[in-house]
Amino acid sequence: MAKKDAAYVCSECDATFYRWSGRCPNCRQWDSLQEVRAAPARERSLGRAAIATPPLSIAEIEVDPHVRVPTDIPEFDRVLGGGVLLGSTILLGGEPGIGKSTMLLQALGMMAAQGMRCLYVSCEESLGQVKMRAERLGLERSALAVSAETSLESILALVGTETPQVVVVESIQRVNAAELDSPTGSLRQVSTCATALTEACKEAGCALFLVGHVTKQGLIAGPRALEHLVDTVLYFESERFQALRILRAAKNRFGAVNEIGVFEMGPDGLQEVRNPSELFLAERDASASGSVVTATMEGSRALLVEVQALVGPGAYGTPERKASGMDYRRFSMMLSVLERQAGVELGRCDAFVNVAGGVRVFEPAADLPLVLALASSFRNRPFFSDAVAVGEVGLGGEVRAVSRIEERLKEARKLGFERAVVPAGNAGAARRLVSEVHPVRNLLEAVRCLHAPG
Repeated sequence: MAKKDAAYVCSECDATFYRWSGRCPNCRQWDSLQEVRAAPARERSLGRAAIATPPLSIAEIEVDPHVRVPTDIPEFDRVLGGGVLLGSTILLGGEPGIGKSTMLLQALGMMAAQGMRCLYVSCEESLGQVKMRAERLGLERSALAVSAETSLESILALVGTETPQVVVVESIQRVNAAELDSPTGSLRQVSTCATALTEACKEAGCALFLVGHVTKQGLIAGPRALEHLVDTVLYFESERFQALRILRAAKNRFGAVNEIGVFEMGPDGLQEVRNPSELFLAERDASASGSVVTATMEGSRALLVEVQALVGPGAYGTPERKASGMDYRRFSMMLSVLERQAGVELGRCDAFVNVAGGVRVFEPAADLPLVLALASSFRNRPFFSDAVAVGEVGLGGEVRAVSRIEERLKEARKLGFERAVVPAGNAGAARRLVSEVHPVRNLLEAVRCLHAPG
């Protein structure tokens, strides 16, 4: 059989096929197969054994101390794990216009002001456009070096001659290697260029930031192996019509994952939000039914957010259900548990739930505030205005203990919340932190809190 000289790789699942199809047989996505030409086979030396590097024992291995450089943007440093680690590779993804270029230009400008040698390679914008953004950010007199190159060979030459300590390449999908006949942005180009840049920067001991495009599902475009090549993967998130930006770490080999940094987009660039909980609760109506405050953990940080619910008679035959900021499947499950285990008849009601401020909460500790908000709206009974609720709800209606209750309630006390509705298993620790604790073992006890005075 003749050897195939071309293959087709799915841009969604990275599966390889030798025949084109309009739909990927593996992940069932339409129009995702891209042609990749097979690389020419390298000549092999016969009769010559490869020389392997002898292994070392753990005791013999010398480890260089990790050097982190702060960016003077504390929220950014928090997500990175304490600053930029020299020699590491960071992949930053996000929707167009969300602020990726602004964030990295601000960070590099501040590091350049500290005396760091920084290089910003713009593969999509001209030097004039970069200068206009720098002027808006107040960096027009910065010593930051800027280049507008798309050739992999030229970028590698710049890294070799300029010897920077921090490099930004925006974006990796626009870089092309001359030795490849694949089009710019193809899977082979992206993988080859990212590998070459990562190896060159690690050898030079400089930190590398790669900016990546995202797909319509919000994932970083290109082969899945791109995320395995790098040390850290960051995502910029935001609601479409809000100025709030959330930077989240999805992978970090040298720090904690799921850390977030909160920013607000303004005329002078991205501004840090030092107290996100206060911002999320600033416009809360404490007397409204269907509103419950909870303390959720994002990495090492506790955030207070408002869970809102609206329950009403169904206008049509099939009840309408929508969830914003929460997992819809978890929301549907809690509706069933609330009806079966607490007797709150929601089967014929429209039900809507929202996490105010554009925050996304997916941890099980938000189950209890969710069911309390639904019951509060259904019975038109406001929840305690000065209380937070935290707890996981099981299918049997039991309320289970959650982790890190101390951090959650300490954040609640900072904003004046002196009551807490918590699982019975967390009651002992909660009494040391707030003045009034309502321990609950099941949903029936939790729903009774809506009828308590005050």
